[in-house]
Amino acid sequence: SEFERRRQINKVGKPVDRGEWQMTPPTVNAYYDPQMNDINFPAGVLQPPLFDAKLDDAPNYGDTGGTIGHELTHGFDDEGSQFDARGNLKNWWTKTDREKFEARTQCVEDQYAKYVVVDDIHINSKLTLGEDVADLGGEILAYVAWKDATKDKLLTPIDGLTPDQRFYVGFAQWACTNERPEDLRVRAITDPHSPAKYRINGVVVNMPEFAEAFSCKPGQPMIKPANQICKVW
Repeated sequence: SEFERRRQINKVGKPVDRGEWQMTPPTVNAYYDPQMNDINFPAGVLQPPLFDAKLDDAPNYGDTGGTIGHELTHGFDDEGSQFDARGNLKNWWTKTDREKFEARTQCVEDQYAKYVVVDDIHINSKLTLGEDVADLGGEILAYVAWKDATKDKLLTPIDGLTPDQRFYVGFAQWACTNERPEDLRVRAITDPHSPAKYRINGVVVNMPEFAEAFSCKPGQPMIKPANQICKVW
């Protein structure tokens, strides 16, 4: 809107307002702001079915924990590497850092490029790479954090699912959606996020813990040979 455009223009040349909110409290989303060097979780995203204080830790770590990890990793990717701790535009990586990062992310890019969005349209994995890497790194962080937080607890199955299974079901919960082909075609060109299905399957196929939790066998779709597993963080 004209009002918002002028509001943004008026910020030019003025000190950064580090208390400004970029999202309203009811917004169901989360984000990392490289210029503020912070991650933000509005109240809207901390509600069921995403986060539910009445549930056990496993699904909450799988879902909200993964989202927290996702936003954290954005501070250490191709975007976050361009801003210093105060949000100033500054590349703080060495040449070796970047080369190793790009070598690891190539595995992710190649994997997602094989996924079919709809018809003969494949994921533009160069466009989605930053989000795909954050999805993978975030869920790995969430799993490690959950295991550490519950290492001294006796965890038992609930509703017929083991704790590890509940962790991954929690992760997949947020991606339950009915995506129309028309929408998928448009988003394949414009959206830096992969379709919901692949934001789940593309992650867990790189987590041997998932295969173990659900007793996946070699040769099945959710099993990758150990030497093909992608791991950036």
